[in-house]
Amino acid sequence: MATESPAVTADDSLVSFPSHPVGYVAILAALVTAVIHLLLGPRVMGFSQTLGTLFILNGLGFLGGIALFLSRYWRRELYLVAVGYALATVIAFFAFQGFGVDAFFNRGSLNQLAVVSKAVELVLAVCAGYLYTRTPL
Repeated sequence: MATESPAVTADDSLVSFPSHPVGYVAILAALVTAVIHLLLGPRVMGFSQTLGTLFILNGLGFLGGIALFLSRYWRRELYLVAVGYALATVIAFFAFQGFGVDAFFNRGSLNQLAVVSKAVELVLAVCAGYLYTRTPL
């Protein structure tokens, strides 16, 4: 006698896609900054092992956040964690580079990856804050 496997419902799915378009913007922003940090990590490692390691861990943190966001384990409160994580990364940049516009320059030329990275991290923080306010309790 064959046994039937239980029906899989939508609640059983491990993956849960965003219900709001802003969620996809947040994913894209997190993905862009993750890739930038993972690409720069080995380069930075050449002059500072600690900072290079932090770059790689930061990139992996953003990827982990995306994975969690797309899982059924995501909860409303985690939007606030995402806001804090993105803002902490921006603040850490200025703590290492100095506070001011000069932080975005490297040997007299604009560091475009730093500008893009910090811009998308701010976009991510705004998106996560917006989604927090739009998600029911």
